[in-house]
Order: sequence, then C-alpha cells, then structure tokens
Amino acid sequence: MKASAKATLTIAADPKHLGARIGIIAVLHTWGSAMMHHPHVHMIVPGGGLSEDGSRWISSRPRFLVHVNVLSRLFQECFLAMLVKAHRQGHLRFFGDHAPLADKRTFKRFLAPLRKIEWVVHTKDPFAGPRQVLRYLSRYTHRVAISNRRLVSADDNGIAFRWKDYRIDGPGRWKTMTLSPHEFIRRFLLHVLPKGLHRIRHYGLFANGDRAANLARARELLGVAPAPRVVEPEENTAPPDEPRVLPCPCPRCGGRMIVIEVFAPGCEPKHRPTPIRIDTS
Repeated sequence: MKASAKATLTIAADPKHLGARIGIIAVLHTWGSAMMHHPHVHMIVPGGGLSEDGSRWISSRPRFLVHVNVLSRLFQECFLAMLVKAHRQGHLRFFGDHAPLADKRTFKRFLAPLRKIEWVVHTKDPFAGPRQVLRYLSRYTHRVAISNRRLVSADDNGIAFRWKDYRIDGPGRWKTMTLSPHEFIRRFLLHVLPKGLHRIRHYGLFANGDRAANLARARELLGVAPAPRVVEPEENTAPPDEPRVLPCPCPRCGGRMIVIEVFAPGCEPKHRPTPIRIDTS
C-alpha cells in the first residue's frame, strides 16, 4: 500500500505529468472469487490537486490523470526497493520450501525476473460518478472473503460455494467449487488481517493530519459549498438505564432516533429487538 501510494503521489507531483498534490483513499483487497491469495489495492483519486503553494487547483485532463505505463514502472521500482529493504532489515520470514530465500543472494536472484516483466497497474474514470465509486469500494471495506449467499452446502465431506471464473464471459462464468473443510478454512484465514493492519488508508491531501484544511482549501478554490457541519449528539442527561433521544431526526423516516445501547468496535450488541407477533388466525 505504501509503494502504490508513493508511486501515485510522486508522478502526480511531477510537473511533467500533473504537477499537483493529490489525495488518495486506498482499500486493501486480498482475495479473488475462489478465495485464493490475491492481494491488490483499490484507490480513489480526485481528478486534480492543489498546487505546491496551495494557491490554485490544478485539474487533470478529461478522463486522464497520469500515464499508466509510467505509473506501472515507478510502482515496480518502489515495491521492489521496499521489499529489498525489508529483507535487509530482517522483517521477512521464510518457511518450508521458501526457507532458502532468507539468504541475501538467493533472494536477489529470486527478484531478478520480477524486474524484467510488465507489472499491472490499471486506471479508469468512474462509470457513473463519485457516488458509484464509493458504493463499489464499500463492498470491500468491511467484508470477509466470502458471503453467506455464495455458500451452496456444507457437511463433513466438504463445503461447496459459487465462484466466478473471470476468464469466461456471460452467465457460464459462475461455477461451483467444493473444498475439504480444512482447505476451505485455510483459504478463509489467508484473508484475516494481522492485528493492527489497517485495510483503509489515506494519503496526500487526505492524510489525517491536514485533511480538514486541505479539503476546505480545495472546496474554496473549486467554488464548492463547505461540507455540512455534523451535529454532535448532546451529552446524555438521562439516567444510565434510560434511552437517550438524539437531536437529529432519522434521515429515512424523519422520526426520533433513540440510542438504546453503545458498544465498542468489534463487539456485538447485547440488545435484541422485540420479536413481532403476527396473528395468523
């Protein structure tokens, strides 16, 4: 993620390409439809950025940000350089058949072919606008490697699920795969992120430190109205056991919104909705 962000920010800042400080929202995605290990990064990048002194907004050409071949080569250089540095500092661990790669020369020979092939970097403009891009990426931010709707069956002999073969066009690309329980669990656990590793990261203008000021300046230069102020809930003056009414109405129905429970991230709520009784007589 650092290599992809560095490459994109570097090329965008180059006057030969865009000459602007851009922002990046990056989302890590590690799986394919068959749950194999396929790490890659999706990015949302605005079509322009602030000048170095922040005095003006520099827009990219229509439907073009930077040249993808240049971006691909720089990403390749950044990624391999970071990989070599991590190996030199002892941050990489190798096991089983890969144990010989712990040797510096062996690792160097292993990387040699990667410097000669073309790396894949893909850029494209949003099909239907920013909202659709955010909706697309939101599918990967808080999801796991497989959803329940793709599961077909499960028993002691195996787990069957639907997967998409992207080499085939049309409805025939959807197939069914059956894995042993151990193999299914192994593939699933490939995509459980280590503790402390963030799937969503922000770079450039969107970095946490100066994000608010950068966005305000960009809106000013583009003549866009300031972002609506978020109304913070009032302090809870009700007894601890009583629900608290929020000052803002529900955006869907306009009714009162009431806090019935507060729970920490990653925890499940203790409150359970009251079941609705339906009279079928």
